[in-house]
Amino acid sequence: MINNILTPRRLVVGGGSIEQLPQVLAQLGIKRPLLVADPNLVRLGLSTRVESVLRDAGVSYTLFTDVVEDPTDACVNAASAAIVEGDHDGVIGFGGGSAIDTAKAAAVVATLRQPIRSLMVPRIVDEAAMPVVAIPTTAGTGSEVTRACVVTDSASHEKMLILGMSCLPAAAVVDFEFTLSCPFRVTADTGLDALTHALEALVNRNRNPHADAFALSALRLIGAHLETACFEPANRAAREAMMLGATHAGLAVSNTSTALVHGMSRPIGAFFHVPHGLSNAMLLAAVTEFSAPAAPAPYAAAARALGWAQESDAETDAVAALIAGFHRLNSVLKVPTPAAFGIDKTRYFELRTTMATQALQSGTPPNNPRLATEQDIEAIYAAAWVD
Repeated sequence: MINNILTPRRLVVGGGSIEQLPQVLAQLGIKRPLLVADPNLVRLGLSTRVESVLRDAGVSYTLFTDVVEDPTDACVNAASAAIVEGDHDGVIGFGGGSAIDTAKAAAVVATLRQPIRSLMVPRIVDEAAMPVVAIPTTAGTGSEVTRACVVTDSASHEKMLILGMSCLPAAAVVDFEFTLSCPFRVTADTGLDALTHALEALVNRNRNPHADAFALSALRLIGAHLETACFEPANRAAREAMMLGATHAGLAVSNTSTALVHGMSRPIGAFFHVPHGLSNAMLLAAVTEFSAPAAPAPYAAAARALGWAQESDAETDAVAALIAGFHRLNSVLKVPTPAAFGIDKTRYFELRTTMATQALQSGTPPNNPRLATEQDIEAIYAAAWVD
């Protein structure tokens, strides 16, 4: 079997690694970057460290802050226009998944000069694109090392997945110190997103030994440190472990793609504005219960890596422990069901067919170990509701 292993050209990982940003830009030949930053991080002053590093090194840059949560086509097109108008030769994405996805998508659009919808799966976008340097400020999305980004269609509310080498950052600076100020909810939701990435990589139909190694490493790190990072936000060891775990999860899933959980979570986020990691967590137990009979061994391996089952446990017992563990973790981390989140029940159930159709169209459910029909997906949405 031939495996294509995809990673950024350079990863700089560790506390204080932001100081190496000018060297990374120079090695990539980037002299005039557009800095795409989450406006909340700018307001809180977190971007000042990045900007001061750039200014001290004499790097000429422009700051773009019109980033929105769950980036839209309008947001990406505005960033792309800023790249072209400013004659920028590279992009820096600073923030969580929304800022980095905006940076990646804008670089692709600015380079290829094609509308966003024409780039979405099933097309694989592997053309050469403007280099992106990603600087994550949350331990979860893994967007800094993946070949994917998600953009919401403003008119239809559909989340469009863009997949391919064009979306893979040229480099990433992974400095856990940016996560020390993350509040509980952001820490929990992004950590659950990373957990989902690792799980879906491990059980994926496209799994390979390289991705397996990163997925298992991520699950071990997340299982041991997620709750500590949430409840002891100043714990540097837990924050550093979670940042590494999220990056490993991103490297795993970038080499397999996501599966049914992500396919189903995107419509929940698009229609009901549920944060991505939260919508993943809402579905984790129900999707695992549906999928595990088709691949008990990797699900059992996930339970063991998370520390929820022993090596001596039978596969069926380990899978049961995994499902119970998701329910327990959601309770501890205060993850609401769709009902408890406040979603209107009538609208949720009216949109089930539309959400199921969009989930299948996203392109990731076929990677799931057990293939789901539209009716299966509607049933899982119903099971996840919980009054």
